[in-house]
Amino acid sequence: MKRILFLVLLHAAFLGVNGQVKVRFELLDVPKTNEEKPAYFVAGNFNNWSPNDANSQLVKTTDSYVLEKSLPLGNYEFKITRGHWNKVESASSGQAIANRSFTLKKDTLIRLNVAAWADAFKKEAPQSTATANVHLLDSAFEMPQLHAKRSIWIYLPPSYAKSKKKYPVLYMQDGQNVFDQSTSGFGEWGVDEILDSLIAKGAKEYIVVAVANGGSERLKEYNPYDSQYGKGKGKAYVAFLAETLKPYIDQHYRTLKDSKHTAIAGSSMGGLISMYAMVAYPNVYGKAGVFSPAFWLGKAIEADIKNAGVALKGHQVYLVAGGLEGQMMTRDMESVYQILLGTEKEQFLKANKEVKLVEKADGKHSEWFWRREFPAFYQFIAN
Repeated sequence: MKRILFLVLLHAAFLGVNGQVKVRFELLDVPKTNEEKPAYFVAGNFNNWSPNDANSQLVKTTDSYVLEKSLPLGNYEFKITRGHWNKVESASSGQAIANRSFTLKKDTLIRLNVAAWADAFKKEAPQSTATANVHLLDSAFEMPQLHAKRSIWIYLPPSYAKSKKKYPVLYMQDGQNVFDQSTSGFGEWGVDEILDSLIAKGAKEYIVVAVANGGSERLKEYNPYDSQYGKGKGKAYVAFLAETLKPYIDQHYRTLKDSKHTAIAGSSMGGLISMYAMVAYPNVYGKAGVFSPAFWLGKAIEADIKNAGVALKGHQVYLVAGGLEGQMMTRDMESVYQILLGTEKEQFLKANKEVKLVEKADGKHSEWFWRREFPAFYQFIAN
């Protein structure tokens, strides 16, 4: 069985009026499965890592499966799936493989083979890595605005049990990935270990509330706007956070309730919805961590930020992305940064003190990158 990705650059560069070029994926060899008619998809940073994106499904031809897309120039990562992340490609031993990658400079052909599928191997139950300060608040917390239920975890600072003081609160998206390797599909941020370490060195203590994403509903729940993935449910989601979850947390835990002591953060789609939450509820959230935001799936947020304008004065926004996430990512983030700064006539936020833009050349769209950058964000909001 052929093992590895072949990248062949085709003819000279051709740029359309939209600045995009073509990439053609050819899946040549795949292992057999028990499925009668398996479907294959390309999930990457160009489609927000959706494992079953209908617009990224490979189509059967005589001797291969083919997908053609037009994308902007830049760096991309991807994997092949059979419609779900538990059916992602793996090494022949069943071990997880690194993301495939390519740099798009002109029309490009990518020929590849899949060695094995992750679901073909028996997996041992992963061990929990959550520290003693993390607790499962509820495995089925009611979300009336979305007619759904969701797991929610809470991190209580080391001093919480022995003190009577009140604490600021950070709300985080994709809760499965925040504290625990055993609940994470892509790796954890390790926020509990990071905070334990920073607090031991004298950092301010925060309560952290992590809300699990809705799986297949994530692309809609984390988007306040309609997209190719369906009607956006993000407005209902942020209403749940501000109008249902936060009042519950404030009632049952010793919190500092004002916006100055309430932060929100997330990555990718979670970054988009965290930014929107501050815009929609500026009196609730005074600080936001926006990691590798999927602004390209919600361009209307730029207009919403402009309209919020003065209401955001005095708030703090930490924007961070990696140089290996593509030009579209950094371009959109820089655009939002400029809007947050305001104009010469009316400045909204002060650079570095109230709004900070961080771009790291080696950064990828991955938990390891967000984990590495989290301490700097935390120190930014904790000061």
